[in-house]
Amino acid sequence: MKNKINKIKVGISVGDLNGIGAEVILKTFQNNLMFDFCTPIVFASTKALSFQKKILNLKIDLHGITNVNQAFPNKLNVLNLWKEPVPMVPGKPTKIIGQYAVDSFVKAVQALKQGDIDVLVTAPFNKETIQSDAFDFPGHTDYLAQELAGKPLMFMVSEDLKIGLVTDHLPINEVAKHINEEKIIEKIQTMSKSLVQDFGIDKPRIAVLGLNPHAGDGGIIGNEENQIIQPAIEALQSENHLVFGPYAADGFFAGNNYKKFDAVLAMYHDQGLIPFKTISFGKGVNYTAGLNKIRTSPDHGTAYEIAGKNLADPGSFREAVFTAIDIYKKRREWNALNKNPLEIQQEKSKN
Repeated sequence: MKNKINKIKVGISVGDLNGIGAEVILKTFQNNLMFDFCTPIVFASTKALSFQKKILNLKIDLHGITNVNQAFPNKLNVLNLWKEPVPMVPGKPTKIIGQYAVDSFVKAVQALKQGDIDVLVTAPFNKETIQSDAFDFPGHTDYLAQELAGKPLMFMVSEDLKIGLVTDHLPINEVAKHINEEKIIEKIQTMSKSLVQDFGIDKPRIAVLGLNPHAGDGGIIGNEENQIIQPAIEALQSENHLVFGPYAADGFFAGNNYKKFDAVLAMYHDQGLIPFKTISFGKGVNYTAGLNKIRTSPDHGTAYEIAGKNLADPGSFREAVFTAIDIYKKRREWNALNKNPLEIQQEKSKN
C-alpha cells in the first residue's frame, strides 16, 4: 500500500467544460492501468464530470474529495471546487464556462506551488472566454510565468520532434519587434537545460530557424538573421553549445533535417506549430520548460465541433500525463546526481 500512496500526484485542470477537455480526461482514466503510474486529481466538481459521463455514455467511477490529501490511489479523484450546477452546452463557448476553467486552473497552480500535487496537466481552454479583470493572460504559459520560478519556454515535444518557441502568442506583425539576441540566447539555454535534466540528453544538438523566408537570403529578404540570430548562435557556440543555423524553415522540414537534431528553436508560433502538428499531431505534448514545476498539456484545443459527441481521441492527453510523469522522474534523478556534496553530507549527518 505504501508504494501506491507514494505514487506521483497528477493535478489536472479541467479546461473548457463545453469543449473536449473533460472527455479526454475521462477516457484516459477509463483504463485502470493508468492508476499504476499516478494518482490523478481533477480540479472541478463531481457534478460537472458526472454530467459529461452521462452524455458521453462513459463508464468510470469518480471519487469526490474536498482536500488533496483525501485522494485515493486507484480512483479518478475530483477535488470539488464548486457545488452549484454548471450550465454546460457542449460545443458552445461561453464566458461563464470560461470562468470555471480559470477557477480550475488557478486552484491547480496554487496546489502545484504548495507541493500538494507533483505535476500539472492542463486540459485546453478558450483564450477568449477566460479573459476578465481578474485573469488577463493570453494563455496558460503567461500565468505560469507569473506564479512559478524560472523563465518559461513553450516546448512542443514528441518522440519524433521537439520544437521550442522564441515568441508564442503574438500577432504576426509584432513578432520581429520581440526578437533579439539576448532572448534567443535565453531560450536556447533554457531548451538545452531542459533537454539535459528533463529528457536525459547529455550533449543536445539544437537547430535554430531563421525568421524570414530563405533565412533572409543573405540580407536580401531581411536582416534579422545576420544582425540578431547568427550572433546569438555564435555566442552560444563559443560556450561549447552544439547550436546550428539559422536554417530556412521550409527546406529544413521538407528535407527531414530535423531528424539530425535533438530539438529545434522556431522564431514564432506557426513556424513551429505547423510542422510539429503535421508530424506529431495526436502524439504531441505542450510542455512549459524552464520553470521550477512541471506542467504539460495536450497538443490540441477545445475542439468545440466534436464536443459532446464521443469522438475525441484521448491520445495526446494521455501522452501529456505520461510526459509529466517521465519528466518528474528524470528531473528528480538529475537533481539527486547533481546535488552539492556538502548538502549530501549535511543530510547524512541529520540521519
